[in-house]
Amino acid sequence: MMWGFGALFYFIAIFQRVSPSVMVGELMRDLSLSGAALGNLSAFYFWGYALVQLPTGVLADRWGPRRLLGFSAAICAFGSFLIAFADSSTIAYMGRFIIGVGAGFSFVTTLKIATDWFPTHRFALLSGLTVMIGTVGGLTGQAPLAWVVGEFGWRGAMNGAGLFTLLLCIGIIISVMIQGRPKGKAQGIDKKTTQPLMYEIAQALRQPQTWVLAAAGFTTLATLFAFGALWGVPYLMEVQGFTRPQAAGSMSLMLLGWGIGAPIIGWISDRFARRKAPFVFCSLVALSTISLLLYGPELSALGINILLFINGLFSGAVILLFATVREHNEARVAGTAMAIVNMGIILSGAVMQPLTGWLLDNNWAGQMDAGQRLYSATAFDQALWVLPLFAAIAVGMGLMIRETHGRALRAL
Repeated sequence: MMWGFGALFYFIAIFQRVSPSVMVGELMRDLSLSGAALGNLSAFYFWGYALVQLPTGVLADRWGPRRLLGFSAAICAFGSFLIAFADSSTIAYMGRFIIGVGAGFSFVTTLKIATDWFPTHRFALLSGLTVMIGTVGGLTGQAPLAWVVGEFGWRGAMNGAGLFTLLLCIGIIISVMIQGRPKGKAQGIDKKTTQPLMYEIAQALRQPQTWVLAAAGFTTLATLFAFGALWGVPYLMEVQGFTRPQAAGSMSLMLLGWGIGAPIIGWISDRFARRKAPFVFCSLVALSTISLLLYGPELSALGINILLFINGLFSGAVILLFATVREHNEARVAGTAMAIVNMGIILSGAVMQPLTGWLLDNNWAGQMDAGQRLYSATAFDQALWVLPLFAAIAVGMGLMIRETHGRALRAL
């Protein structure tokens, strides 16, 4: 039951992560934002998310994850309400950052619950299922949210998200009070085995593969964060002539592919006890598809949708990084190691969204419509080249991964 609550909170985290992509025009107009400023607003979520990753891992290792969920859901709800009532970019930045802080507890704590309650050989599959549920949140933050924004405005949408998160918080608190713990798991800190925070971080960072896997995560999801979660909808509207509902629906396919791909790739990896080869292959496919989409021959709407879906599908291989880092580190710092990898992934969004916004501003021709900047096809072409570049680096990082054959470090 607690894994379900954690996965549902991750649903909200991904919903909040991608929500600005269908509010680009409204946010730029109402808060007087440039492309770079909008990128920074969206990226504040990632900075807040990244900030809590190491504490989350250590707290999950020491105290267990369940008590963190209710607290973090309350934080996330408060941030959503704050941004809904923002009358300046400063307040909006604060709200977005607070949402990121709350959401930052969602994924690692859910993985820790999976570690505590389920057998080791199910971990990659459960990780994939968690991503799949989160992806449903991302899908909800595309076409359905675009409709809600059209009907009730972006402020009404954020108020609704805050209310839903608050109700989840109440449910988590009640569940923690009535549900038992997995057999053999003690409540609270085990002072005999607890190590200082910096020691646990140092232990995880001392393993070279932790760095490799964090860098692989950063580069693998650069496209999903910069394109799928922010600039994809404006790109399809301006360059391909899509309407906003059509563009939001097409970007939903990218997230849908990611949600489907993660559990399937996780299952295949578990089934054949391989981590490196599936990751490298999937990274090559992701590189090919984003390159064709942005710089290949002219495509039909169907062709664009197919490429978006395939790119998301094979980007789901990022889930293998969590199983791999878990297998490369001792069990007592597994949560911390997974948090470091997750921080690397999240920093990708924090860097790539403002970077692509800055590149768009540098190539902006000065066109405005109802108070918002309009970027030409040329501006997008000259700004989004960084996406294939980072996808290519992801392939290189994959080649540096040490194969574990699905076994923990102590079994190697």
